[in-house]
Amino acid sequence: MALPLPSGLVPTEVAFLCEMEMITIVPRQRLESIPMLSGKTPALRPPRRADLPLWLALLLKKQRRANIVPPPWLLPASLHEIVHAETNVDPEAFSPPPPPPMRSDGRGVARPYATTTTTTGRSGGNGNGRDRDGDEDQDNKEFILAPPFLPSCTQDAPLGYLPYHWLEIAETLLAHAADDIPGAPEVRALLRDLQEVRAAKMRASTQYLEGGGGVLNLRGVGAMELAESRGFVLGVVDGVRKLGASIEAGRREEEAARGENDDGDESDDDMEL
Repeated sequence: MALPLPSGLVPTEVAFLCEMEMITIVPRQRLESIPMLSGKTPALRPPRRADLPLWLALLLKKQRRANIVPPPWLLPASLHEIVHAETNVDPEAFSPPPPPPMRSDGRGVARPYATTTTTTGRSGGNGNGRDRDGDEDQDNKEFILAPPFLPSCTQDAPLGYLPYHWLEIAETLLAHAADDIPGAPEVRALLRDLQEVRAAKMRASTQYLEGGGGVLNLRGVGAMELAESRGFVLGVVDGVRKLGASIEAGRREEEAARGENDDGDESDDDMEL
């Protein structure tokens, strides 16, 4: 007999998915490009830095063929800033996620990663991507990028923002590449404090679910935090639903009993007449 599967992702599945996040490394040996399902990896040429998936970066680190560059948000100064914002600046809300990164379009103009510009030829043009006046015809296509396709854990990640997989990536890097992280003991202590503060916020935010009509704001909550708190939040929601159902049933019973008493009083008055 098959056991019922839990709803949502479990922490082990979330830790597996975070290995697709891109991380920056400093290669120590030359390595040619590796073809993969998602595309070819960049050729490694020491000491030029390159972005690789976390699982491949850990493999090269274990083989002593590369060093991992920690993301800027994992440095002690950035973690101090985030802990201060979580505890003093806004004690009720979670720190916001990183803003969408910008890229250069080759002309010195910064564009978001969600916009790409393609050059196509107009009807009546010369077929080389330019119209009769020699101007390029640009079509903007919009597409949405999400982790792990955003550089939220590379060396270009912004300071003071926690990405979606911040907890599992931090624990993985501290477990397998602690020598590459400046101030690793201090980072561990700050991560412990940050995890406790955010867990307390998650438990306290369930008060908005009382009455069955509240909304829980999860902006800025990480993947591992959602996986670990899903059972607690679902239990609170189920308890509130049962409590509301029992209160409604009691109210209906009182109304029915009150209606019977009113009918009995009217029948007594008729008999007296």
